[in-house]
Amino acid sequence: MSQQAQQMLDRHRETLDQAVDAITTRGYWTPYPENIKKYPEEAVKGAPQRFEALLKRPFSLVKAPAVASQVGAEVSPYGFELGVTYDQPEQAGLIKAMQAAMPAWRDAGAEVRVGVCLEILARLNAMSPDLAQAVMHTSGQAPMMAFQAGGPHAQDRGLEAVAYAWQAMSQVPATAKWVKPQGKHDPLVLDKRYHIVPRGISLVVSCSTFPTWNTYPGLFASLATGNPVFLKPHPGAILPLAMTARVAQEVLEEAGFDPCLVSLMPDSVDAPVTKQLALDPAVKLIDFTGSSAFGDWLIDNARQAQVFAEKSGINTVIIDSVDNLKAVAQNLAFALSLYSGQMCTTTQAIYVPKGGIETAEGPLSFDEVAGALAKAVEKFLSDNDRACAVLGAIQSPATAARIDECRGLGEVLLDSEPREHAQFPKARVHTPLLLKVDASQRDAYSEERFGPISFVIATDSTDHSIHLAREVIGEKGAITLGAYTTDDGVAEKFETLAMEVAAPLSLNLDGGVFVNQSAAFSDFHATGGNPAANASLSDQAFVTSRFVVVQSRRHGQPE
Repeated sequence: MSQQAQQMLDRHRETLDQAVDAITTRGYWTPYPENIKKYPEEAVKGAPQRFEALLKRPFSLVKAPAVASQVGAEVSPYGFELGVTYDQPEQAGLIKAMQAAMPAWRDAGAEVRVGVCLEILARLNAMSPDLAQAVMHTSGQAPMMAFQAGGPHAQDRGLEAVAYAWQAMSQVPATAKWVKPQGKHDPLVLDKRYHIVPRGISLVVSCSTFPTWNTYPGLFASLATGNPVFLKPHPGAILPLAMTARVAQEVLEEAGFDPCLVSLMPDSVDAPVTKQLALDPAVKLIDFTGSSAFGDWLIDNARQAQVFAEKSGINTVIIDSVDNLKAVAQNLAFALSLYSGQMCTTTQAIYVPKGGIETAEGPLSFDEVAGALAKAVEKFLSDNDRACAVLGAIQSPATAARIDECRGLGEVLLDSEPREHAQFPKARVHTPLLLKVDASQRDAYSEERFGPISFVIATDSTDHSIHLAREVIGEKGAITLGAYTTDDGVAEKFETLAMEVAAPLSLNLDGGVFVNQSAAFSDFHATGGNPAANASLSDQAFVTSRFVVVQSRRHGQPE
């Protein structure tokens, strides 16, 4: 082990031990503060200027083998072109270089690899204010969300994957002496060695809305287990991953390894490279976040690789009864508004019995419940500055267009409206669209309508709501399931439903925790048990299939 690599491991040993403990106990823990005030004042105040210094010029990495072309056409959802260009490596040459670098990374051992990963994460955390600027102006996330989700929360998920990888690799001893008694005869003795062997090159296909949060689990799970990693960013959100790749390459080089072990493969909308990369025989692992159509294509066609796919789904809330509808409506209003519904966890389908619900203050009709939800969203977003700070901007023009396309799918409870951002007048800012439909209008609410679009669905009863949710989630999947009831028996039905459709349940949330939030080290993000995702972020299964154990054995001498 090089001196630099040993220092990296020693520096972060306590963090590693605490992370392993956290994934075992599942309580609250993080080494990366989400409070921006915990970061140096200069780092925070200077981030916008450092971001501007990256614009309208080429972005350089530590190492990029033969360059095939230049790409880059990112446009901030806040209304301006970034003008950053990136080297697109020649695919065959880069794959050859990554394959040549892999044996040294493999043979370095789990401790070295984990130490390097922890150092990368620590440096990424230190530059969280800078990453926030890049995430904000590629994804459209509002400033605070871009800082938290793009920085420390993403790093949490990366560290979580490293902890699982370390836990899994640590269970395999390097050597063993096998002694089998033979009665009166000498025992049989074998000396055995066990090698953690990576699968091969890993391709991480990133999304435009959460370019770091959805990327870091796959990146660090693969890197820690010995696999070189291609980062393939969405053409609209390259910069956050370019910054990540540069930090990773710097650390790898300092530790004595080839920087190309983490490489950036950007492309353009007009000339995509993901399919070509995904089908390359050298690519053995693929992490993907995006549409079901492309996720299914990867699973069906990239047969040489293990594919970890998070796809689309119909996130669901079922309302049976509540103590305080106002508190429930306020909670859901925030969940529906946060980042303009562009989270993979945002609720789309809200089931309510058409006969109404019971509350602590007496019964309320369906229309009163639906109206309360609409009113809560409207009131929450009535202050434009607060609205913009929560909504952020719509990442893709296609998502903004979808709002108009969906207005005719039901009765409009709350119409979506554009808002003007005080700092960025050209920003794409839109409030949520809330529609009322009958349970029979299944074509409307049983397809994912990505963006700030949700449906309040009139059902025959809570049992009917459960039945519909079971069918729709079973067919289309869901990342989140929320439910409200004051009846313990009904709560058990919701618990059973969650197990049947393999979707994590949030029950009776009406305070400062929201259905679309997921905490690393405690919450399993997705389960891998329904069509919305075939993997969970993170669990043992997310890391163990990224390596194999190869043993050797030879005759030995008894001790």
